[in-house]
Amino acid sequence: MKYTQKMLRDNALKGKTIVVTGGGSGLGKAMSKYFLELGANVAITSRNLEKLQNTAKELEVETGGNCLPIQCDVRHYDQVLTMHKAVIDKFDRIDVLLNNAAGNFISPTERLSANAFDTIIDIVLKGTKNCTLAFGKHWIATKQRNTIVLNIVTTYAWTGSGYVVPSATAKAGVLAMTRSLAVEWAKYGMRFNAIAPGPFPTKGAWDRLMPGNLKDKFDISKKVPLQRVGEHQELANLAAYLVSDFSSYINGEVITIDGGEWLKGAGEFNMLEDIPKEMWDQLEMMIRAKKS
Repeated sequence: MKYTQKMLRDNALKGKTIVVTGGGSGLGKAMSKYFLELGANVAITSRNLEKLQNTAKELEVETGGNCLPIQCDVRHYDQVLTMHKAVIDKFDRIDVLLNNAAGNFISPTERLSANAFDTIIDIVLKGTKNCTLAFGKHWIATKQRNTIVLNIVTTYAWTGSGYVVPSATAKAGVLAMTRSLAVEWAKYGMRFNAIAPGPFPTKGAWDRLMPGNLKDKFDISKKVPLQRVGEHQELANLAAYLVSDFSSYINGEVITIDGGEWLKGAGEFNMLEDIPKEMWDQLEMMIRAKKS
C-alpha cells in the first residue's frame, strides 16, 4: 500500500449526506470526490455556480455518485439557510458539515485595509459560524444524532504567523469554536473535530500564497522534515475517516497532517540540521574542552 491510495473500505460512507463548503476546487474537491467514492451523497457550495456545476458533473461521471452544486456565500446567514434547505429538500437529511471555505493571501499587515482584513475574517470565521449555527440548530430541533462538524484550520491557528495575520486570527477562532462546541453540543449527538493541513499545493490558493517566482525561490518542501508536500488523497483519507463512524470516539481534536513542518519551525535548535556532518567532530571537541 502507498500513501496515495484510498484508505477506507467500499461504501464506508454509504447513506450519509455531506455538505462541503468551498467544494468546487482544490482540497474541497479532492475530499468531495473521495466521499462520493465511498458512497456518500455530497453537496458542494461556493460563490461561483458555474465552477460548482462543472465540478459536480465531473465528480458524478468519475464516481457514479450524487453531487449537488449549490451557490452560497457563507458570509451571509440567509444564504446559508437557503443552501441548507436545498440540501434537505434533495437528500432529506444532512449528516456531516465540512467547513472548508476559506480565503487567504500574503501581505505585510500594515499594508492591509480594514476591508481586506474583514474579508478573510468574514469568510473563514463568520462563514464557519454561520454554517455551524444553521446546521447545529436544525440537528438539535429535529433531534438528529450522530452528526459531525469537521473544520479545516491551520497549524498557525496556535502558533500564529506573520504576513497572513487575518487568516491566523480567523483560524484560531475556528479552532476555539471546534473545541468549545465539542463539549457543549456533544449531548445532542454532535462531534466536532478539525484538520490542520500543512503544504498541500492547489492551483488557486498557492497562486495567492506563492505568487510569481516565489514558488521557485522558496521551496516549501524544504521546511518539511519528510522533504515533500502532501498529496490530496492523504488529506481526503483523513477527512473520510473523521466523518465516518470509525472515528466515533474522537471529539474535540485537531489532527495535524503536515509531515512535521510546524514542529520543525517551533524547535529552537532545529536549524542545526544545516551544519555539515564533518563539523560535528569539531563541535564535540569544543564542547568537551569547555567541560574540562
